[in-house]
Amino acid sequence: MFDEIREISLPLSDIWMPDIIIKEVVDFEGSPDLPYVYVNSSGTIKNSKPIQVVSACSLETYAFPFDIQNCSLTFSSALHTVHDINLAFLRSRGDMKHDKKEFLNDSEWELLSVSSTHNILQSCAGESAQIQFHVVIRRHPLVYVVSLLIPSIFLMLVDLGSFYLPPTCRARIAFKTSVLVGYTVFRVNISDEMPRSALSTPLIGVFFVVCMAFLVISLFKSILLVRFLHDESGAGQERPLLCLQGDTDADEPRTDPRAQLAGATEPPFCQEHQVQPGTLKEVWFQLRSISTYFQTWEQAEQQEVKWLALLQRFDRLLFQAYAVVLGLYAVTLCSLWALWASS
Repeated sequence: MFDEIREISLPLSDIWMPDIIIKEVVDFEGSPDLPYVYVNSSGTIKNSKPIQVVSACSLETYAFPFDIQNCSLTFSSALHTVHDINLAFLRSRGDMKHDKKEFLNDSEWELLSVSSTHNILQSCAGESAQIQFHVVIRRHPLVYVVSLLIPSIFLMLVDLGSFYLPPTCRARIAFKTSVLVGYTVFRVNISDEMPRSALSTPLIGVFFVVCMAFLVISLFKSILLVRFLHDESGAGQERPLLCLQGDTDADEPRTDPRAQLAGATEPPFCQEHQVQPGTLKEVWFQLRSISTYFQTWEQAEQQEVKWLALLQRFDRLLFQAYAVVLGLYAVTLCSLWALWASS
């Protein structure tokens, strides 16, 4: 009727617009301002406005970086019921599910599918229409494999190799301390790259904590062993001279080696035999003191050997447990990668 004009543009402020909202929206960012809408001759209004929003999504980060996320976008009216405003799909669900033309692909995420549902919700105000889109995306893990997983495996292998150092070697403590510092620095560096979620903890973080626990236990065990050997060697350095000093320092009390082992002091044999110097009795008491010392030294040596054997067995058990954990870590990561590739 008017020169076959089929569509005109009108200011958005001149017509009524439905109050369609996205329930998961947290904030609007950088949405372009388009103040016009199209109205055709049949009364259909087209409001094609792109919206950039920040939405809430419950992340499952257990399989990070091989994780697949399912985030929802729910469209509904804020005030009106289904008798006033009804929602419908402009395209078929099958066409929308695997359509990736509008997805701006980046280097971190890949769009797998967008499924959709239409529901009628019951409330005290009446029935309301709701359309929900389920956006399934998966992460590209290659950058995290290079920057996180491979360095972490190398660090664990270095720590595992420290078990081949002798348990009595004091350099082992310095080596394990350096590895512990490396763990701490690496953990601080990756804290910004790992996603934070209160619902789940990334598996790589759990393995880091377990490996650090093994490292601390092994380091503490090495410290105790070195301390034990130091006490034993320091206590046995002065024992051979206790009763071989003759009459020098005769007025000072001496300590019996057996009393040293028991933690008590008593008048030694050396002080008793000074009454009759140069006699066989003096020689007898000296030989008896020397024999007592060697018996005590042999007992201490046997006890030290028993402690060393016990700590070596514990060290071997710790090494086997560490190797099992590292093997499970590698197998789990390979399995998660295979599941990610097959999805």
